[in-house]
Amino acid sequence: MSRVVWVIIDSVGIGALPDSKEFGDIGVNTLGNIVKEHKDIKIPNLIKLGVGNIDGVDFLEKTESPIGVFGKCSEVSQGKDTTTGHWEMTGILVETPFKTFENGFPKEIIDEFEKRTGRKVVANKPASGTAILDEYGEHQMKTGDVIVYTSADSVFQIAAHEEIIPLDELYKMCEIAREIMMGDNAVARIIARPYIGTGVGKFERTSNRRDYSLNPFEPTVLDNIKESGLDVIAVGKIEDIFNGQGITEAIHTKDNMHGVDETINYIKKENNGLIFTNLVDFDSKYGHRRDSLGYRKALEEFDARIPEIIESLNGDDILIINADHGNDPTYKGTDHTREYIPVLVYGKSLKEGVNLGIRNSFADIGATVADILNVKMPKHGTSFKNEMTK
Repeated sequence: MSRVVWVIIDSVGIGALPDSKEFGDIGVNTLGNIVKEHKDIKIPNLIKLGVGNIDGVDFLEKTESPIGVFGKCSEVSQGKDTTTGHWEMTGILVETPFKTFENGFPKEIIDEFEKRTGRKVVANKPASGTAILDEYGEHQMKTGDVIVYTSADSVFQIAAHEEIIPLDELYKMCEIAREIMMGDNAVARIIARPYIGTGVGKFERTSNRRDYSLNPFEPTVLDNIKESGLDVIAVGKIEDIFNGQGITEAIHTKDNMHGVDETINYIKKENNGLIFTNLVDFDSKYGHRRDSLGYRKALEEFDARIPEIIESLNGDDILIINADHGNDPTYKGTDHTREYIPVLVYGKSLKEGVNLGIRNSFADIGATVADILNVKMPKHGTSFKNEMTK
């Protein structure tokens, strides 16, 4: 087994974890509730892989002969965000939640940011990324002020119109914010949120988003793969989530289909090790915006590309598809939801129809990747490689 293609379908959870109430989530089920609202959803290739055969997935048809290996994972870490999910699946358990700012950022932080950037701040509160543009976008265009906001996640987000503040300046402001938001004030991510448009109702966030994460506080599976001399190719926002740590090559993408295109391009190239892709549109465009119809269409669009991904695989390649958290578009608010994540694995060299059951941690996925590639195992996680190999 020479290579793993690991695709994260960002936020496609499949049901509330036992402790979800502690995170404010009751009755959440991202995929399940989308299916209930849109009973005519067509995801035949995910079903063929075995998503409907996963324990507890009673909202999709089961297939008698799944071509994939299937199961679901619980989350051990204290969180339900992108960084926590990705770090756990690569072997790091986040036992202390990242700091959040439910009432906005303290005055001393904003004062320091304004002093160092030379830009005045407006907003400074938790908000939806689209609503905040309608509220402050026109002001930002007129004044050159920057929109700073947060959410239930551990994030410091900076929104600026691309025609008013150049991207280079926005990214530099994010670097300054990253320096400020460390130590006792450390947040998981600083996020650049550039947008375009002419007025309320016409503003649109662009694909030039950038995330400035904390460095992982322990080695991850990515580090172990890289140190073994293998490739770790990051597609989408993977590079940002790990702040470049353990990555050998990276490309950012503008949307889900661009992410699939680039993944297939890399599969067809000469490389060994890991191709690691995040498809973020499910989360950013549809989950947070509580757009269940858009989410349904994005699932169908991805599903239609699965045969193309599979056909591009070499004989000993392994494809892994899983989520990193939930973001139920039918639930209240705009926050992520704490859910089980599906795990689907396919490879010509693997058994078909193996039920992995309920895994104790997302970290089992990363441990399996390490096991497949024969590199040093991560600190956390139990490999399921032997359960699915012939």
